[in-house]
Amino acid sequence: MPDLYERDFYAWTHEQAQLLRAGRYSELSAEYLIEEIEDLGKRERRALVSRLAVLIGHLLKWQFQPEYPYRKSWRATINEQRRRIEQLLAESPSLRPQLPELIADAYPDSRDLVVRETPLDYDDLPLVCPYALDRILDNDFWPD
Repeated sequence: MPDLYERDFYAWTHEQAQLLRAGRYSELSAEYLIEEIEDLGKRERRALVSRLAVLIGHLLKWQFQPEYPYRKSWRATINEQRRRIEQLLAESPSLRPQLPELIADAYPDSRDLVVRETPLDYDDLPLVCPYALDRILDNDFWPD
């Protein structure tokens, strides 16, 4: 019979939590627990990269399409992403030193977002992120 982990992940998580609470450590699925804990960390990292991609993409739209009539929606998205990124970093401060690398990882997705949502093309955008880390997260920074 397949392991509960493979049959019903949700039920497995509850079972593991009950075993932990009861101190029945020898009954835990240690291999799967290790895998899931590692995945939780990766998930936080991916969430941060995703939010950075959206934020940088909207900063690019702000800078490279200044004539767009509905920029206030971009402003709202920029504000929201900055707030959410700060929340993520407050919950997982060990990600902060990784921000330069994460920005580099996010930037291609930022360019894709701009090309997908505007008349701009890849040739209209810088090949590397044009914004310094401190500027990206600065609530008062609005690229010209």
